[in-house]
Amino acid sequence: MAERATRQQRLDVPLSAAGERLDAWLAAALDGPSRARIRRLIEAGALELDGRPERKLSRKLAGGERLTLALDPEPEAPRLVPNPALSVVLLHVDADLLVVDKPAGLVVHPAAGHADDTLVNALAAMFPDVPAAFPDSMRPGLVHRLDRDTSGVMVVARHPAAAASLKAQFKARSVDKLYGTLVRGTLSPLEGLIEAPIGRDPQRRKRMALRLDGKAARTGYRVLAQAEGYSWVEARLLTGRTHQIRVHMAGLGHPVVGDMVYGKRDRRIARLALHAWRLAFDQPSSGLRIAFEAPLPDDLCRALAELGIDPEIGRTR
Repeated sequence: MAERATRQQRLDVPLSAAGERLDAWLAAALDGPSRARIRRLIEAGALELDGRPERKLSRKLAGGERLTLALDPEPEAPRLVPNPALSVVLLHVDADLLVVDKPAGLVVHPAAGHADDTLVNALAAMFPDVPAAFPDSMRPGLVHRLDRDTSGVMVVARHPAAAASLKAQFKARSVDKLYGTLVRGTLSPLEGLIEAPIGRDPQRRKRMALRLDGKAARTGYRVLAQAEGYSWVEARLLTGRTHQIRVHMAGLGHPVVGDMVYGKRDRRIARLALHAWRLAFDQPSSGLRIAFEAPLPDDLCRALAELGIDPEIGRTR
């Protein structure tokens, strides 16, 4: 695609503009660029006043000046690319929502390095009505998400009213979110509630950490089985913080198996041993409580079988 050339915009400041701020007057005089964009251009040195660079946003105009602004072309807004080559297992479809079984390794929405190979791209091809209902959105219908290497149940709204209903339920913490996870060590006590606030790690911004000034986070857990220095755990998210189960388990000294961020590599499984097992919520139109389960994927079943653990032992139904 050919690059769009930088455009020179020349303006003569009328005497009536005397006393006005430079950035404010430019924003009003130019048809198109926002004031925020004009401020960025001025700060970047794209403006000349009477032939000299001018970077002071608050400069007061005297009237009669000659301004020249180099307007770089605005980047084109990203567009969602449907990808029919990707397939996703559907657990439920109705007029309001889609329930999917997200495989481990699949990114949920487009981001740097993942323009067209995400869950959203797959669903856009399978259900064109979803992106159509959320125009200009790169995350149409998303009301929650799972980490790339977490597998399991996700719900996606098909229209804004359904999205609003589901988001309100997540915010009110009325959605039941049950996970299965294999962690290192023999967790004790066998059942408990972890209440520890979580915030951004100040040393490593891509990580989360237990922080006194973080957001409240609560995870209920129950050990279903233990073998060879591992614990198979049922975890219930009572809040929905980023990496919550991973951070809470690591904080107890029992990181999730295969977690390369908060733990370490494990030969038993090549990814994070965390699965969104069950999701229950109120159907937006009917108000009826509905629940969905995603079966454990083969790699997690193999890891448990190697330990002699029945993945269904003692779990909540």
